[in-house]
Amino acid sequence: MAQSLGSDVPFTTLSATEIFSLEMSKTEALTQAFRRSIGVRIREESEVIQGEVVEIQIDRSLTGATKTGKLTMKTSDMETIYELGNKMIEGLNKEKVIAGDVILIDKSTGKITKLGKSFTRARDYDAMGADTKFVQCPEGELQTKKQVVHTVSLHEIDVINSRTQGFLALFSGETGEIKSELRDQINSKVADWREEGKAEIVPGVLFIDEVHMLDIECFSFLNRALETELAPIVIMASNRGWARIRGTRYKSPHGVPMDLLDRALIISTSAYSAEEVRTILSIRCEEEDAILTPKALEILTRIASESSLRYGIQLITTSSMVAKRRKSKEVDVADIKKCYSLFLDEKRSVSYLKDNKDGEFIGEDGNVGVYDSALSGLSAPSAVPSDQPQQPPVDQSHTEKSIPGIGLSGEVQMDTT
Repeated sequence: MAQSLGSDVPFTTLSATEIFSLEMSKTEALTQAFRRSIGVRIREESEVIQGEVVEIQIDRSLTGATKTGKLTMKTSDMETIYELGNKMIEGLNKEKVIAGDVILIDKSTGKITKLGKSFTRARDYDAMGADTKFVQCPEGELQTKKQVVHTVSLHEIDVINSRTQGFLALFSGETGEIKSELRDQINSKVADWREEGKAEIVPGVLFIDEVHMLDIECFSFLNRALETELAPIVIMASNRGWARIRGTRYKSPHGVPMDLLDRALIISTSAYSAEEVRTILSIRCEEEDAILTPKALEILTRIASESSLRYGIQLITTSSMVAKRRKSKEVDVADIKKCYSLFLDEKRSVSYLKDNKDGEFIGEDGNVGVYDSALSGLSAPSAVPSDQPQQPPVDQSHTEKSIPGIGLSGEVQMDTT
């Protein structure tokens, strides 16, 4: 989502558990997340001098106190001589500007930027480095106006104006509480810039994951914040059905109050198909520099479809390590079978606990061998045949006959009963 929006649109990712802190109130954390997601595109016009350097003359006094000089610059239409002071001479020496360079000088700040070397001087060099860049000689006037666009978030403006050395807090992250009066002043200043045409608001996206972990106070704040003028697009994600709203005794769909659900558009999602799972696993293999054979990718796709996509992705790393130990560049079916026998997924782990309810495990009341009633509603996985004994979490034999769920041919076995 962030890639499709582009780098110019603010995108903030927030987990609901991140706002609970002793150093900052919950509403302050949400406010900062909101203002991080609102960008301000500021347009600034500055006068610049852009041209090709013809000659640089630097005169040093006998005492060595000050330096003076002359700079001759030209475009394709005109040529001008400028008097240089001590600061400009130091800037030219720092950038190592010589005759034939095309430079840009900001008149307001005095910053010198080397754009490259002119094509007219290309024959003067017998050897050039890889970073040498040739550009055309500028046309028109030497002094022109250039528009510079800066995109900053409202939170960055808040932090810079909150203290004397506020810009240092952007790098340290210790922003602390910011007064609401300061934010009101910044909002009014940004509104003035919008009326003058100097700035425009770029509404971004705030993504709140695990939104059911927020309490009723946070939901009340979101109800008010979503109706303000400077509000980003808020996307909330949850995997809960009917859940209790934190801070209350009431239950609601997705653990979100009904008045907030009434303000939201609910997007329904569907399970991944086998082809989509295969595509995701292929992309993940490229990121982890793992090469899977077509048969191994097919087996891994079936495992991920029947257990979970996270479990299938985690098997990529472990299977790649097993393949490296046997000095193979490709991950084969045998590597996936070995990792499948070593590491259980959630469904096989629950099935193992149900089959060993009278074993050595500690129940919810602290007694050994007591069956936990919370496991009674969980079903056994289809990948493990019901007529075969369940293997322990770690199988030390590593034989093909002791691998649950995968046959000798490499296919995942399914219980059709």
